[in-house]
Amino acid sequence: MTYLHISIKKLFSRVLLFTKYLYLKTKFILNSILDKYKLYIAKRKDSAKVDKLSKEVKATKAAIEIPEKSKHSSKRAFKEKQTELFSSTNKAELPLLELLIAHESEAASYDDESLKLMSRLLETNLNDFGIAVDVVSVKPGPVVTLFEINPAKGVKVNQITNLSKDLARTMSVTSLRVVDNIPGTSSIGIEVPNENREIVSLREIIISKPYETSKSPITLALGKDIQGNPICTDLQKLPHLLVAGTTGSGKSVTLHTMLVSLLYKSDPTDLQLLLVDPKMLELSVYDGIPHLLNPVITDMSDATNGLRWCVQQMEKRYRIMNELKVRDIKAYNKLVLESEQSGNKLEIASHKGDDVIYHEKLPYIVVVIDEFADMMLQVGKKVEDLIIRLAAKARASGIHLILATQRPSVNVITGLIKANIPARIALQVTTNIDSRTIIDSMGAENLLGNGDMLFMSPGSRVPSRIHGAYVSDDEVKEIVRSLKMNSEATYIESLLSSIEEDDSPDIIDNDSNNDPLYKDAVQIVLETKKTSISFIQRKLRIGYNRAANIIEAMETNGILSEQQSNGNREILNQDV
Repeated sequence: MTYLHISIKKLFSRVLLFTKYLYLKTKFILNSILDKYKLYIAKRKDSAKVDKLSKEVKATKAAIEIPEKSKHSSKRAFKEKQTELFSSTNKAELPLLELLIAHESEAASYDDESLKLMSRLLETNLNDFGIAVDVVSVKPGPVVTLFEINPAKGVKVNQITNLSKDLARTMSVTSLRVVDNIPGTSSIGIEVPNENREIVSLREIIISKPYETSKSPITLALGKDIQGNPICTDLQKLPHLLVAGTTGSGKSVTLHTMLVSLLYKSDPTDLQLLLVDPKMLELSVYDGIPHLLNPVITDMSDATNGLRWCVQQMEKRYRIMNELKVRDIKAYNKLVLESEQSGNKLEIASHKGDDVIYHEKLPYIVVVIDEFADMMLQVGKKVEDLIIRLAAKARASGIHLILATQRPSVNVITGLIKANIPARIALQVTTNIDSRTIIDSMGAENLLGNGDMLFMSPGSRVPSRIHGAYVSDDEVKEIVRSLKMNSEATYIESLLSSIEEDDSPDIIDNDSNNDPLYKDAVQIVLETKKTSISFIQRKLRIGYNRAANIIEAMETNGILSEQQSNGNREILNQDV
């Protein structure tokens, strides 16, 4: 009886387990069938959605404007190939185009269907946020694609601007930029980064029509706009430039691009450079080129003296231009050239002495200061005052400033500096506050880095987006080596000598003729044929001011000529 009881209990437990197994198995099968059904329904819905989107894409009215490649053929490149016919040995030659590399990159391929799909996707995403818009035009470029949209009535620009981060997420891009108003239209612009970014080579800009046809000796090659058109600007019209951006934004390459474009446009008779590099790394590569007024300055006290020299040079140029009643350096050089061609050279009336000194062509002077924030921290108010003085007055005298910094704070970019330097370039920055500090508007925080910039030109309220040209370190080194081989640098030795701010180069000590060392100095000059102030300082072991007074006394007495544009003086009378 006990055995029978155990068998029934065992049988009952097995039946229970089997029933549970059947239940779980049936549940699993039913769930699988239900999941497959849901997947089928979802696919049907997605397919219907895709079909609907495809129909909408085909029906979209957005105009696709794919940029055409420039057909401009470079005359300069053609001439350089004819080396025997176009060789020149009379003056320092400009660098050859073959030193610049055409950097290759995977070019963005544009397909009408994909661009229309992106247009519809943009409209859908904005509609999901409750903003109705129509994409009216699509303009693909080398780095970004511009979508021009017309919002519905009652939609404010700020509503779209505030959604920039959410739009970037829905469009699967790192960042995008909203342009409040596209000049000449009533549309709003949305700039979306391309999947493949083209490299803009400096060579492309140098051989472009805007650069080749520019007659200004201080033409800057910047890069390409969002549609791929080459962008160059005349430093005379700016007339000074401020460049600011955070680390990794491409500030150093932008400076090299500007300097190389100047070197490709002008020889040392048209352009002279004064370079200040507190970091001692970026601009030192240019040491020894014939365009330099002085070796690259790395000491901040020397930089202050260099700026003081520029101020004195500015005042001196204004005095001699005033004699000819001309308004700027361009008119002055034109008048001097015409007088030389006609054989009637113009005398400098204000020259003191028996000898005759003629007006000579004046080269443009471009002062480039990398990381001027360090200079302002070390030297302080003096440097800011000198920069403001040059920025306010130096334009007509042919002296121009290019200032760069990676610290775009209000302590560095002060209100006075911004007021006197209206042309500014904002590279990528971390916050919209930094962007406002540089260009008085937001947008630089959404740039892509590596030379992507916003350029604020004088008189323009809306900054234009430019993709900066790229030049490698090897290219810069080859260009510098080529310039050094063609010509040697002639430095102005007295440029960095300590000069008081109130000193004037035309004030001469009346007692210098009675200086006990005056006759010795004259003898040294006649024997060595060297007329620099620093040389007299070293030989006689005297201070700068005393040596300067002695040299200027020699000028007054007709022994030496007036200081020329390159800083040298000629010996006029050897029978003393």
